[in-house]
Amino acid sequence: MRRRLLAPLLAVLVLAGCTARPAAEPAPALAGGASTLPGPVPADLALRPAPGTAPAAPAFTGGLTDGTPLTAARLWTDRPVVFTFFSSWCTTCVDRQDALSDLARRYRDRVVFVGVAGADQADELQDYLRAHRVEYPVVVDEQQTIWRSYAVREPPAVVLVAKGGALLRGWPGGLDAAALEQRLGELVLAGSG
Repeated sequence: MRRRLLAPLLAVLVLAGCTARPAAEPAPALAGGASTLPGPVPADLALRPAPGTAPAAPAFTGGLTDGTPLTAARLWTDRPVVFTFFSSWCTTCVDRQDALSDLARRYRDRVVFVGVAGADQADELQDYLRAHRVEYPVVVDEQQTIWRSYAVREPPAVVLVAKGGALLRGWPGGLDAAALEQRLGELVLAGSG
């Protein structure tokens, strides 16, 4: 009797083992998504104070490439933020992006870089971010409402916001990495790097 019960049970187990599918590999994280958010602020970060006459930067909340919400004011609470407004089809953006990506890596956690992509297709944006090793958060601004709040009409543009949210400077037409690094060097006095 035991053998009669055991045989069908073994057959079911063998069939189940043969039809089991291997676990699917998780999809790679989207470039510009939550995995690129900054880490803790370095303890030795020293910053030059923003001028008292600087206007407040426009606050916004937008979705990263993976849908994670990003609130700009949370980022600039304790460190400066550089917003880069770009589109994957912008030739000037393409020409400058590799150097900006390198600069963002050098200042990682001391200054937060945030891309604001407008007028882009999701797959083209991902191709651009991967090709240029963009390792910082990227907000998708399909309707370009964030662009308009910063008076950006076309890419590229760069905006520098001080710790606390003071709008220090904007550069319509963008800024090359060397000039931006000079500005950051004037703002960031010390810190690990």
